[in-house]
Amino acid sequence: MCPESSMAWIDRCITDSLECIGTLRRQCARIAEAVGLLVGTLDAGNKVLTAGNGGSAAEAMHLAEELVGRFRKNRRSLPGVALTADGTALTCIGNDFGFDEVFSRQIEGLGAEGDLLVLFSTSGRAANLMRAVEAAREHRMSILLILGRDGGPLAGKGDCELVVACDQTERIQETHQVLLHILLEGVEQHFVVPS
Repeated sequence: MCPESSMAWIDRCITDSLECIGTLRRQCARIAEAVGLLVGTLDAGNKVLTAGNGGSAAEAMHLAEELVGRFRKNRRSLPGVALTADGTALTCIGNDFGFDEVFSRQIEGLGAEGDLLVLFSTSGRAANLMRAVEAAREHRMSILLILGRDGGPLAGKGDCELVVACDQTERIQETHQVLLHILLEGVEQHFVVPS
């Protein structure tokens, strides 16, 4: 049982999270557009590359593993690659080229025309994500940006952008998790064959 003094801040955390998640209702059309971008990429036989830093790296890995594995229902495996997942690649590239190149260098080697780059960022300010966008454009890839706050310098750089207009990093990450699950449900609805 929580002491009475603890309950107020716990309630505030829950309320803040619900308010932030609730802002997604204003982006339903854009979320549907993002689902269409994912489905179109995968339907065409192309792959989804994902990236982010810190907690956003975890979101990127979550998206890729759910594509390759499954969300809720069995379906064929879909090509998703988390550029955050290979520690040897990250440290090699970081050591030899610098941290700003850890994603762009992988895109150079793994990306192809028609692929989709999905970036998660709570601030939209990371130089390595900006470089990833540049590399994706050079490879004629599409870009889905899942951002926070005002989108930062990444705003306006994607083909589709979902921005969680909140100033608390943890609330943005929680809302990104909800967005991620909505996107995966949309992909599942398309690729799961009814039994």
